[in-house]
Parts: sequence; structure tokens; C-alpha cells
Amino acid sequence: MLGVQVVCAQPEETINEIEQAYPAYREASLTHRRFKHADILPLVQRLQQAAAVEVRELGTSIEGRAIYQIRVGSGPVKVLLWSQMHGDESTATMALFDLLNFFTAEDEFTAWKKEVLTKVSVYLIPMLNPDGAQRFTRRNRLGVDLNRDALRLQSPEARILKAARDRLQADFGFNLHDQGRVYAAGRSPQSATISVLAPAYNYEKDVNEVRANAMKLIALMNRRLQGLIPGRVGRYNDDFEPRAFGDNIQKWGTSTILIESGGAPGDREKQTIRKVNFVAILTGIHAIANGLYEDEQLEEYERIPFNERLLFDLLIRQATIELLDREYLVDIAINQWEVNDSSPQGFHFNGQVVEWGDLSPFYGYEEIDASGMTAEAGKLYPRRLKNAKALYKLDAQQLIQQGYTHIRMKKLPDPLPDTPFVLLDKQARYQPELRLGSAAHLLLKRNGEVVKVIKNGFVVWEKE
Repeated sequence: MLGVQVVCAQPEETINEIEQAYPAYREASLTHRRFKHADILPLVQRLQQAAAVEVRELGTSIEGRAIYQIRVGSGPVKVLLWSQMHGDESTATMALFDLLNFFTAEDEFTAWKKEVLTKVSVYLIPMLNPDGAQRFTRRNRLGVDLNRDALRLQSPEARILKAARDRLQADFGFNLHDQGRVYAAGRSPQSATISVLAPAYNYEKDVNEVRANAMKLIALMNRRLQGLIPGRVGRYNDDFEPRAFGDNIQKWGTSTILIESGGAPGDREKQTIRKVNFVAILTGIHAIANGLYEDEQLEEYERIPFNERLLFDLLIRQATIELLDREYLVDIAINQWEVNDSSPQGFHFNGQVVEWGDLSPFYGYEEIDASGMTAEAGKLYPRRLKNAKALYKLDAQQLIQQGYTHIRMKKLPDPLPDTPFVLLDKQARYQPELRLGSAAHLLLKRNGEVVKVIKNGFVVWEKE
């Protein structure tokens, strides 16, 4: 057990109590995923003033933004956690600052924390790719995927992570990422809210002591996760990637746990999933401190179902479409892609028909049973409107029943009004056909009457 004496662990109920108290530790300044390096600087500066916390600048990104390592604990077992290697994967970054709030708070858990932190030293790198975070993009300023730069080390951010691991000779590593909402936990309609992996260190996927310890720890953490998100834990594909950091850090002797934050119904900004990260990581740190993972069975890790790419944002089942005077039965899958922009929100949705046909093995976060309904593209209103005032004068219900979904305007209002219609300026193209790859604007009709309007992949109007 890495030279640490095993003592009687605190009762499991303590982590349950910490989970109940989580709102007190949630970092209130981080409320959405698109925060930037400047947003975490005050948090780092505050931690520099905290007792028993060490803040170290490890270096800078390509554009000169500081990359920090924050240490809590003084124990002999070293745990390294790094987040936001990909700039648009920030869920765990929020959770790390929640954890730091917990570890630095004076509260009823102080004795419990002291007992843990005398056995482990926890090193956190909360934002490894600040230039990517600035643009909310996956890659760094060089355009390199840092998770494919573990061998060549061309990026300063990659060199910083490699140097931190080598300097610490960390016993355990937590590689913290986000994955898309499209993954299910096994062949089920349950989204993979959290996916885990003990990465392989060679093509043969051998299991040595280092990797086995990661597998055992994941098995223990999974039991805790099942209490929070039952049936929503998946296992990431373990094919060896020779350029990836997780695979190489496992190879270099650090037991590495990959955590991927996926999707959950009603949690686009992943604020619930950040809490799940908080609990999972805290469970892991506690188990490392007390050696609780050692007696876990590898079979329990193997029982975690693999991720399956089975989910869409909206799945319309068994709709009838008309083509060349014939009718066909199709399922229509829509994803609501997020596109970065300069708006205060930082993005807009671009709904698209991404799959089409027999989709019976698949699932949707939202599903519509369109049996007995026809699906069709809406029509373009024949008049070009001058302004928003002219738009508000229209009888929306009547236009919808006439099959209109698009209205062209001489100049788009700013801000855009809340309307079931797609508003086009004079340059925008109107697409009169519903097909694979088209924009997700459509009508669902029953017996010739419109019953639902779908705009940009969202149901925006329904017949009462």
C-alpha cells in the first residue's frame, strides 16, 4: 500500500454527510462551463492566503497565461489531478475548486480532513489549457490536442504536465475530462453521466500492479456513484493510444483514473455533474488515504458497462414522410450542437438532423412518438417583414396551421424575439426540404393539422 500504514477508515456515512453539505462548498463564482482563466485567478489568489495550501506557478501557456498547481495535504502518498487539458472540458475544474473550498473550510469535518490529509498530498492543476479555455475550444493555441502530445511534448502545457508528474512521481493520477452527451451507459437509454477508465499502457492491454490499483479504485468509486447516478456510469474504451497522457502516465508508474463527464437530463451546464465529480474524487482520495481500494476485485471494474454511442438530443420515432407521391416511415434523430459566438451566453444552438431511418436501437434525451403523424419542412412566408412590430401583428397560430415556419425580414431585430418562427435576413438561405443533414426545423402533423413545431431541434409549439 505504497508504504502507508492502514488504519481503521472513517465510516462511509461521513462522505454521505459531506455530500449533503456540498452546497456550502460549491464555488459560487463558477456557474457555467464557459469561464476563462481570468475567472479562476481570484480563486487562486484567495487560496494563496489559506493556511496549509501551497500554490505554485508551473509555467505559462503559449499565450502567457499562468498554469497553477495547488497542493493540500502533507502525507507520503501523492495524488495528482489535472483538469481542462481540453479547453472546452471544464466540469471537473469547477469540482476541483469545490474540493479546495471543502479542504480549506473550518467545519464539522475538520478532524476527518486532517486524518486524510496527513496520509496523502493532493496536487491539483485545475486548468492545464487556459488558451483553449479562453476560446472554449478543445485544442491549445498551437492547434494541438494536448492529450496527443505526451511523447513529442511540443506544447509548453504538455511539458508542464509531464514535468509535474515526473517531479512528484505521483502514486495516483486523476485525468479529468468531459465527453459528449451522445454516450449511453451500456446498451440502455441511460446517459453515461460519468465514464471511467484505467487506461492501458500497452497494445496488449496488460494489467500490472499500477493499472490494477487504478481498476480497484474505480470499482470502489463506482459503488459510490451508483448511489448518486444509478445506471449512469459507463466505461471508456481502453484501446491503447501511444500519444495520450493517461496511457503514458499509467506506463510511467502512476495509477491513472480517467473520469469523463458526459450528459444528464436537464443539466446542460453540468452543474449537477460537477457535484458528482466532487463526491467521486473525494471518495477516491479517501480510499487512497486509507487503502480501502486494495481488497476490491478486478471483476467489479470489468462489470462496468462500456460507453455506447446511442443517444440523440431529440428522437422522433415512426414519423411518416412523403417523397415523390409515396409515403415512408422513418425515425428522425436531431442533435442540438453548441456553436461558440460573441453573445453574452457565449454560444447558440444549431439543431441538425444527424440520422434518419430505422433508429430502433437508439434513444433520445427527449423522444416523440410520431406514430400517425407526418413530418415535413415548413414553408417560407411570402411577404418580407419590415420590423418586429410587423411580426407581432401576425396571427402566429394561423400561420403555423398554414404550414409556415420561416419568415424573412428586411433587418433582424436585436435581440431576436421569442417566436416559433425561424427569422431570416435577406442573405439567409431558406431550405425547403427535410432530409438527413438539414437544419432541424420541421412540422409534425396529424390528419393534416399541425400538432408540433420543431425549431432548431427544440419543440417550440404544441397544439393544446
